Amino acid sequence: MIKAGALHRANGGYLILQARDVLTSIQSWEVLKRVLRTREIRIENISEHFGLVAMSTLRPQSIPLNVKVVMIGNPFIYFLLYHYDEDFRKLFKIKSDFDVEMERRDDYVTKMASFISFHCNSQGLRHFNRPAVAEIVEYSTRLAENQDKLSTRFNEIVDLLFEADAWAEIDGATLVGKDHVEKAMEEIIYRSNKYEQKIIDSIKEEEILLDLEGEEVGQINALSVIDQGDYLFGRPSRITASTYLGRRGIINIERESELSGRLHSKGIMILSGYLGSTYGMLVPLNLTASLCFEQSYGGVDGDSASAAELYALLSSLAGVPLRQDLAVTGSINQKGEIQPVGGVSAKIEGFYLACKAKGLTGKQGVIIPAKNKKSLMLKQEVVEAVDKGRFHIYTIDTVDDGIELLSGLKPGKLTQKGTFRKGSFNKKVLDQLEKFNATLSKKMGPEAAGENDRNGK
Repeated sequence: MIKAGALHRANGGYLILQARDVLTSIQSWEVLKRVLRTREIRIENISEHFGLVAMSTLRPQSIPLNVKVVMIGNPFIYFLLYHYDEDFRKLFKIKSDFDVEMERRDDYVTKMASFISFHCNSQGLRHFNRPAVAEIVEYSTRLAENQDKLSTRFNEIVDLLFEADAWAEIDGATLVGKDHVEKAMEEIIYRSNKYEQKIIDSIKEEEILLDLEGEEVGQINALSVIDQGDYLFGRPSRITASTYLGRRGIINIERESELSGRLHSKGIMILSGYLGSTYGMLVPLNLTASLCFEQSYGGVDGDSASAAELYALLSSLAGVPLRQDLAVTGSINQKGEIQPVGGVSAKIEGFYLACKAKGLTGKQGVIIPAKNKKSLMLKQEVVEAVDKGRFHIYTIDTVDDGIELLSGLKPGKLTQKGTFRKGSFNKKVLDQLEKFNATLSKKMGPEAAGENDRNGK
């Protein structure tokens, strides 16, 4: 009744194991380590390792082991074992980390076509014509979120091949065409976009308040993403800012209500650094400002809304209204540079669907970081809307670039006199900060207005 196990059968060769299976099987990990250390296989009673009553059984002689073991798993499992299991570092010394994307070169595109052909032959699928193969390549690039890359997430590509073949069979076609691939992608989205559609319906019915026309002070539309694991979609949100005289600085309402993640809180702190470097050298910053994601009932994380939050804050200070037909995504640094963010295509498509639901005006659009240009892999409907001038995509490098688009005013550069040009956006912000400072000086004295109260009192 003694049967050879995986190690016996692989003796003298290679044994490939899934790390998750090894770690979840009772005693498998400890046995594997012991076998690799001693280089011999012993048949043992597993009950002895749990302190149970040992039964007297035959103990066959140990078998010498000469095997190479390869463990496959995700990076998280590797890092856990590397940091918390000393034996792992000694026994598994060679690490091979496979990328999830590759360069979009002509030879790799050819290999992608060969992969599709090979899979069709091996699985008995209909072959794909040239436009269909091109559509699969575009789908792969969209998964990679980079126009110069192809995704190596072949499982998702294979799923698309099977579904496109099914639609070709329904049509009675001998080859899978581009329309079959597009239909398959539409159905994949349809099966997963229930919550996205509910959000769009709520915007259309004005249950979620979102202005897509006109101008407002201290209010802006920001773009975020909701990741359901198998489906990622964009969600437009309204951000509001309120500013008044005080000493507390910027109040993050999400953080105060314990809904803000660490990265979002970091983004809010960066706003304080930008205000200090831009205006704090000219006048003491005696203000209190509150920022809020309106109608947000879950956690908020990431710093991709920090640019939008800054524009809402500056608008409230300057008293200058911002366009509500434009949505903003992008993070900032303390120097006012706009940094790239993730999921930009999904964010643009999310705002486009919201505008479409309430009616496209021809003036609506999004503002994204200039460094995200290569990340754009938009749906054909959005591309056509941009080509026809019904929807717009603007790119910016700095905070000042966005100020001009949103307010219609010149941002204003710092002059040799130590102030900003009259009538500029930054001059209006500075004037308001000086008013706050003057008011505090009258009530508490000049020295109090210039103090920096670290305790926020």
